[in-house]
Amino acid sequence: MRRFLLALLLALVSNTAIAQAWPAKPVKIIVPFAPGGTADTLGRLVAAKLSEQLKENFIVENRAGAGGVVGSELVAKAPPDGYMFLVSGIASHVIAPLLPQGTPYDPIKDFTHVALFGGPPAVFAVNPSLAAKDLRAFVALAKAKPGKLTYGSPGNGTQGHLVAELFKRLAAINIVHVPYKGASAAVTDLMSGQIDAVSTTLSTAAGQIRGGRARALALSSEKRLPEYPDIPTFVEMGYPDLVATVWFSLSGPPGLPADIVSRLNAEVRRAFELTEMRERVRHEGIAPNRMEAREFTAFVADELRRWGPIVRASGAKND
Repeated sequence: MRRFLLALLLALVSNTAIAQAWPAKPVKIIVPFAPGGTADTLGRLVAAKLSEQLKENFIVENRAGAGGVVGSELVAKAPPDGYMFLVSGIASHVIAPLLPQGTPYDPIKDFTHVALFGGPPAVFAVNPSLAAKDLRAFVALAKAKPGKLTYGSPGNGTQGHLVAELFKRLAAINIVHVPYKGASAAVTDLMSGQIDAVSTTLSTAAGQIRGGRARALALSSEKRLPEYPDIPTFVEMGYPDLVATVWFSLSGPPGLPADIVSRLNAEVRRAFELTEMRERVRHEGIAPNRMEAREFTAFVADELRRWGPIVRASGAKND
């Protein structure tokens, strides 16, 4: 018993010492997607602020592949010393684990979830030439032409795909899904008239919407966004359950010292409270979140339960 208590005491002292000294060297943040996307943008913004606030370099490294699975698996297997983290999110920690192939990691047990950044809503937009000026007109048109209208998404199992599938189910319409290898290709084909509609993140299609090359019919945010006051929400158009964001977050390997988790959560929230950060992400339609680490972990579990039936009903498969 004495040896056990001594070992326990030494472990506690060791973890406390690590947390107090942390960070004592550069910290790596893995972005499991290619450069240029929302995950990469948020990861670099947060890394820059953490470098300033904690007086140590936070370095972003892109490890893209398999919808975020490659980089996520790398962090899941990293030592829990506080020197490797992941820009996690709904794609890698909710959708991918729910797809038929699953993931080589458990999205809850194999990670320490630290802080929720937030994320942009999805937008459902149509080609301006389509005879549907609002969402109600689109539903009416889809019911008049079942199986004739098409919509594109960034790919099978993406948030854009699932939001549209939930919309289809709630509106009782039959529109055909056209999966793309990324949002940009889908938006390009929307503008050229190859598809009738697109369901993707607002940040991806914002330029085309502002330029009049795409007509936004609804956002998946809870309320209208100040930057886009003319775009209604699915909620106000009669779909109260259709609230979703393409959220991103910061996670680490399992077993991270609680002191490091608590400190890093506080520093991330502090970064998003800065005026310059709030202004930067506001243009992306992102409202920063103030969840504690424990609340965030519960949120991930809730998202898995929420999207499970929708993923299964959509028939989405791993690309």
